[in-house]
Amino acid sequence: MISDDARKEIDVLFAKPKKVGLTLTENRRQWEEECLTTHMLPEGAVVEAVIAGGVPGEWVSMPQSQQGKVFLLLHGGGYNAGSPKTHRRMAANLAAATGMRVLVPDYRLAPEHPFPAGVKDALLAYGWLLSQGLSEADVVVGGDSAGGGLALSMLLALREANARMPLAAVLMAPWTDLTVSSPSYETLRAKDPIITREGLREAGLWYAGNRDPADPMLSPLFADPTGLPPLLIHAGGDEVMVDDSVLFAQKAQAAGVETILKVWPGLWHVFQVQSYVPEAAQAIAEIGAFVREQMGRSRN
Repeated sequence: MISDDARKEIDVLFAKPKKVGLTLTENRRQWEEECLTTHMLPEGAVVEAVIAGGVPGEWVSMPQSQQGKVFLLLHGGGYNAGSPKTHRRMAANLAAATGMRVLVPDYRLAPEHPFPAGVKDALLAYGWLLSQGLSEADVVVGGDSAGGGLALSMLLALREANARMPLAAVLMAPWTDLTVSSPSYETLRAKDPIITREGLREAGLWYAGNRDPADPMLSPLFADPTGLPPLLIHAGGDEVMVDDSVLFAQKAQAAGVETILKVWPGLWHVFQVQSYVPEAAQAIAEIGAFVREQMGRSRN
């Protein structure tokens, strides 16, 4: 369970007053500044700028990272915020756990760039990795929240094009339903300290643009998941979005997709980013074990 000291830190984090009246650009910049000043990277982490298929981004690696193995991390942020800078610590922790280099594309954001801009950028980054001599078995794709949904949209697009898909996918509280219609949005409303149904609905409309938010390419919950690679899905038990993970996992399993779902009781949306939470370290370690197992199987 979470220690008393960690719980105090979490209470302070969630009680921190939010600045109102900021523009979207200002909110994006504030999030980046907070992460850069408070999210200390593990010792040995190296961050390098990169242009991946025309998409700017960052490489994040640790001393144990293998040059020819890549975790393609698609950051969360409701499709309208977030960047490689906000996810550097997560990327470094994933690099340490998986033994891979982590590529974090700075994909285009809504509302300036609605769907399918983000999906196109994810596909360009993935295609660039293959053009560098990697095989699909050298790449795992993953993401948190909107990044998890984007990872699934990317996989669905690759499947429809009969293209080579990454070895596996790691989804941390993936946003799979832009219509925010599942029961947990109401049943867990009082428990979730971060996400609201109303805020997500607005973000979903920004991202959808002129498209129906229920379009399966925007909301993978409504897609046929047949043929997707093995999936690891983590979610917090107290987040309103938990059904986005649970319902998608059930649908994937019914379609014959190898799927591991773990719901962490009492935890919140993308808890993996809070390194001082013991369960976060455990979750990252389990992601590392899953990725290493998939890599081992691909060699057999």
